[in-house]
Amino acid sequence: MQIHHTIAGLRAALKDAGKIAFAPTMGNLHEGHISLMQQARGHGDSVVSSIFVNRLQFRPNEDFDSYPRTFQADCEKLEAAGVDHLFAPNEAEMYPRPQAIHVIPAPALADILEGEFRPGFFTGVATVVMKLFQIVQPDVALFGKKDYQQLMVIRNMVQDLNLSIEIVGGDTVRAGDGLALSSRNGYLNEAERKEAPRLFETLTKVVAALSQGFCDFQALERDAAEELRNNHWAPDYVAIRKKSDLQLPAAHDSGLVILAAARLGSTRLIDNLEV
Repeated sequence: MQIHHTIAGLRAALKDAGKIAFAPTMGNLHEGHISLMQQARGHGDSVVSSIFVNRLQFRPNEDFDSYPRTFQADCEKLEAAGVDHLFAPNEAEMYPRPQAIHVIPAPALADILEGEFRPGFFTGVATVVMKLFQIVQPDVALFGKKDYQQLMVIRNMVQDLNLSIEIVGGDTVRAGDGLALSSRNGYLNEAERKEAPRLFETLTKVVAALSQGFCDFQALERDAAEELRNNHWAPDYVAIRKKSDLQLPAAHDSGLVILAAARLGSTRLIDNLEV
């Protein structure tokens, strides 16, 4: 695996790379990331990944400074997964001057759910992903479905800006007890880690109720959030939405997704299940 710290170096190496499959990351990799890398192999002649902790998508009170940076271990995992090229720039390489132009997704999608609780998050994501797309020039790009709303924002950006990139969503990878793998799971202490699968279990109950024809969506959301609160969680939202656009569904709509974000101790976890 070749490691590139500059845009010029990466571009020179990719001149004869053939069809490029790209899976960007912020590092601190787990099996969910590795699954994307392995999936990428089937989509291109060359697999490219990136590691960059993007300041633009962190609010001032969030964990940018403390976000785990495990570069050497990440490189070993990526190489074992068959990645051909890793782009690992520093901030000065990605942002040589203050970023004056930003990609601002449509508020109808970007200002709800995650966007309501993390204002500006999707502008930071869309801006850095657009920069990475311009640098790497991939034919295919892969993102995990655990970040469901993020995946939708990126799909819409590619479509609206006429980018010739196929966006592929990778299924959420879970631990044996159902907890969605996340770089932030490492923040959980032992007791919190034992409790953490409840988020998945709660969403599973909502799916079961919907599958049985129960269509009082607000009641299902309210009961799920209450179950979390009763077990020492602080939910930001439990929301049943349309998969097509994450807007509120009408009764008996099909094609739904249940999304949730909640704090357990100091750790904020997200998850979703499609119906």
